[in-house]
Amino acid sequence: MSSHRIGIIGGSGLYNLEGFTRQKWVKVRTPFGDPSDELLTGELQGREVVFLPRHARGHRILPSELNHRANLWAMKKLGVAWIISVSAVGSLQKRYKPSDIVLIDQFLDRTKQALNHTFFGRGIVAHVAFADPICEELRLLLFQSARRLKARCHNGGTYVNMEGPAFSTRAESTANHKAGLDVIGMTNLGEAKCAREAEIAYSTMAMITDYDCWKTDEAHVTVDMVIQTLHRNIAAAKTVITDVIPHIPAEPSWPCHDALRNAIMTDRSLWPLKTRRELQPLLAKYL
Repeated sequence: MSSHRIGIIGGSGLYNLEGFTRQKWVKVRTPFGDPSDELLTGELQGREVVFLPRHARGHRILPSELNHRANLWAMKKLGVAWIISVSAVGSLQKRYKPSDIVLIDQFLDRTKQALNHTFFGRGIVAHVAFADPICEELRLLLFQSARRLKARCHNGGTYVNMEGPAFSTRAESTANHKAGLDVIGMTNLGEAKCAREAEIAYSTMAMITDYDCWKTDEAHVTVDMVIQTLHRNIAAAKTVITDVIPHIPAEPSWPCHDALRNAIMTDRSLWPLKTRRELQPLLAKYL
C-alpha cells in the first residue's frame, strides 16, 4: 500500500462512505492554530485516506473563518499528497444545472484574505506558480470517473471565490453571469493556494446547488434549497470518489508535487529557525 495518503475535504455527510474502514479521528496541532476539526483517517479502496469536515462536524465555521493554513498543514503532516475537494457552489450559467458537477480549472479571487492563504512570510519569501491553480492530472482522473458513472459533469470552468457569508446581491450575480464566469463559492481558493505551496495535488468537484440569483425566472438561493440539493450531490460525490481512488498513482510525481522547487527566493542560510520549524512538513525535502 502507498504510504502517501489521499485527502478529501468536504461536508459532514461525505465521510459515511461505503467501504471506508479502520476509521480513526486524529487531532493535529499546527503552528497556524487549529484545523476545522479532527481529521478522520482510514482506508478506502485499498488506499489510506484522510477526511476533513471543512466547516467542522455540525457545520459551525463560517467560510471566512476557515483556517486554510492549519487545514492544509495538518493534511501535509499526515502524509497527504492528493486532495479531492467537494464543495457546494452556485451556478452562474444556464448550462450548469442544480446537481451537476463542474470540475473547475480556474479561480477568480474576490476575497480580502491573501495573507491567510500563504504559509510564507516571517522571513522566508516564496512565490509559487499559480497560472493553473487546479492539478490537471487529478481533474482528468475525476472527469474520467464521472464519465464512467454517467454523472452530469462539466470539464473546466472558473470558480469565483467571494467572501460571504451573505449570498451575492443580484447586481453582483448578474455581473458575474455577464462576465461569462461559471460558478460561485466561498471556500476553495484559499485551500488551492495552500495546497500548491504544500506541494499537494488539489482538485475541486464543484457541486451545483442553485442558480445564485442572476436568473430571475428561478427562486433566488436559500439555505433550504442548498441543503435539499446537497443531499443528492453528496450521493454523486461519494460514487465518484470511490471510483477515482484506485486510479490515483501510488507515488506523487506530478508537477504540483514539485511546486516549491523554484519558488523560494530567500537564501537558505537566512531562513529564520522558527519559520523553518513551522514549515518543516513543507520544506523537509529542501533542507
